[in-house]
Amino acid sequence: MRVAFQGEKGAYSEEALLKYLGPEVEPVGFPTLDDVVAAVIADNVDAGLMPAENSVAGTVGRTYELLIEYSLSIRADLVHPIRHNLLALPGVRLSDLRRVYSHPQALEQCRRFLTAHRLEPVPQLDTAGSARLVAEQELRDTAAIASKRAASLYQLQILAYDIQDLAGNATRFFLVGKEPQPASNGPAKVSLAFSVPDVPGALYRALGVFAKRSLNLSKVESRPDRQRHWKYLFYLDYLAPDPKSVQEVLEELSSQTEFLRVLGVYTTWQASDGGE
Repeated sequence: MRVAFQGEKGAYSEEALLKYLGPEVEPVGFPTLDDVVAAVIADNVDAGLMPAENSVAGTVGRTYELLIEYSLSIRADLVHPIRHNLLALPGVRLSDLRRVYSHPQALEQCRRFLTAHRLEPVPQLDTAGSARLVAEQELRDTAAIASKRAASLYQLQILAYDIQDLAGNATRFFLVGKEPQPASNGPAKVSLAFSVPDVPGALYRALGVFAKRSLNLSKVESRPDRQRHWKYLFYLDYLAPDPKSVQEVLEELSSQTEFLRVLGVYTTWQASDGGE
């Protein structure tokens, strides 16, 4: 099974793929999320893995925009612990460093450490690519924030472990494809996107569809509708005890909304924080 991800070998996305799908999966790296989606649409890969939200930094807006734009379907979601480490060339000391390369979100999530050590954050496209740059260019005054796997792949030493500001940092990923997976038996997570008429009480009535059925909402967020100025889409996740009940919910919700799209009916995976 070939699965596209954003980044290079050693990226957290690749780490998550290998952990959840096992060694038989073939991760295929691409520079951007748009490239990941293009590979899925062109059938160059079987699926794509896209970051949906981080427990510290919040929603990855581009992922949701691409889900809407290309009508992709979420097949599963998985929550992967993110353990940031400071990587440098062998023999380099922390006192030798002047700057740190990494993805902007990784830099933001390690702000306290960087400030405490007076290190200049320098944004790059991804974490693993930052580690590769430090290794290939033999930068002795520059480190990278990346995973343990990246340190091993690019033969860098780890100067500091777990440098993220907040413990429990984790990223939720979507495994996406062109077609939805058949609904499995048992509880499922349902992700929806919808808009409501611009009239008083419209959102209240839409959410009432879930309240009267005692359905647990695990996410409700509004984001600008890129197709209509000053209009908003609501992104909602809820837990369906029985996937067979989803159609009944959708039928009633459609009567309260202007636009409604099912992003996925899927299983969710949760890993223990094994210190990766």
